[in-house]
Order: sequence, then structure tokens, then C-alpha cells
Amino acid sequence: MKDCPRVLITRPGARSIPLRRALESLGVEVEGLDIMRLEALPESQAIRQVLLDFDLYHVVVVISPFAAECLVEGLDRYWPQLPSGPNFYAVGAGTAQVLHEYLDVRVRIPVAAKENTSEALLQLASLQRLDQQRVLLVAGEGGRTLLADSLAQRGARVDRIALYRRNLMTPEGVGALHLANGDFSALLVTSSEVLEHLAGWCMPKALNQPLIVSSQRLATLAYTLGFLHPIVAQGATPSALAVAVADVCNLGGADHDDLEKG
Repeated sequence: MKDCPRVLITRPGARSIPLRRALESLGVEVEGLDIMRLEALPESQAIRQVLLDFDLYHVVVVISPFAAECLVEGLDRYWPQLPSGPNFYAVGAGTAQVLHEYLDVRVRIPVAAKENTSEALLQLASLQRLDQQRVLLVAGEGGRTLLADSLAQRGARVDRIALYRRNLMTPEGVGALHLANGDFSALLVTSSEVLEHLAGWCMPKALNQPLIVSSQRLATLAYTLGFLHPIVAQGATPSALAVAVADVCNLGGADHDDLEKG
């Protein structure tokens, strides 16, 4: 093992900053792979109508931190004071943090012992029966239909709006060279779309290096794509991913209390 393990991260834009800080606190070298960029969509008539009707929803489920940022920006244009009706849900803690910080709302997330996934969110007791309740899913273009389908089966009237798109790009720069050569101690991926895209740029040596993912679903996908050593972290938060990196890189001196602050 190298004195300073190298970790490749794939989290896009400003969202990578807390993760980078958490990993650098371990003493590892962090290299970013700029392979996905998030782009807010122009406000369509459908988006505008959903924002105007926001007070009519009983439940609002937000899929990602960037979806939360786009929602906050949209609501600010039409609601000087946020309506008190909707109950907010988020798939992960990062999304919940954005909603709480900018909207000052209580946000329900999967319990701490579970993964930050749609499957875990669907296990919450308050989402088991939704007879005729209006539910809004706030997400990006594409993605899974599990939440919409499951909530509709439980009686909800579900609307889904896409507020942004994901643009996948060719890996470039120093990070791309390390990826191609398998010259890293761990690769971090928390998105199935990124994982599928990234697999096409991985040579056998890279596929044989540790891959840290944020759910068992991603680990299963990783096996099908040829990754030999997927490791499931306890969620997608910077602290959870940093703990996994510390374990993989044998950084026994890592202070987990400090990691939790990330």
C-alpha cells in the first residue's frame, strides 16, 4: 500500500467539495473524474404549473441534492412564503440538508441503519398508505420509476417533474490517466448512470481495483459490468464514504468522530 493512497471520485460539481474534504482529512490523495455535469432545465409550462400548485401536494419527494437546489430556486419565484401543507421526503441526507437549510422544513429520510436508496425510503411507515394523496416527485431527466410506480400502487396520485439533466462526458486529464492505468487505491461511485458510463473506460487493471459504492443495488450492477471488488459503504454521505475508504486503505488511525462532521 502506498504511503498516500490515491482515491478517484466521480461526484459532480460543488457536491464533490464536502466529499473531497472528508477524504483529505484521512491523508489520502483525491483526484476528481469530471465525467458528469448537471444542468438545470428551462422552466416549461408544466414545471411552472407544478410550482404554482405546490400547496395542493400532500407529499413532496426529492431525489437528489441538485433536484433540491432547483426546487428551492423555483419555489422562490412563486412563493415568498412556503405553504405549510406538503410533507417533505428525501432519498438521502445530502438532499435533506439542502431542503432544511433553504426551506427550513422538516425532511423525512430512510432510517440511519438503512441505505440511502429509494427502496429504503419506501419502507417508511408514513408512505405505506397514500389513498388519493397528491404526491410530487422532484428529480432529473430519466432515472428509475420505482418510486413513482410504488407510490401509485399505494393509492397516491403521483406527479413527477424533471428539473435538470445529466450530461455525461469523456474522462480527461490526470484522473482519466489514473483510471485507465488502474493507478488508484479506491474508486468512489454513487450513481448507476455514472457507473455504467465509467465501466466503458476501465481496463482490466482498473476493474480489479476496489470500487466503493453506496448501495447493494450498485454493487450488483458493478459485478455485471465486470468490477471484481465492489464494496458497499453505509450510504452516500461524505462521512460514510470516507469510513469505507479508511477501511479499504487500512487507515487505522482515522478518527470516525471527525468523519461524521463531514
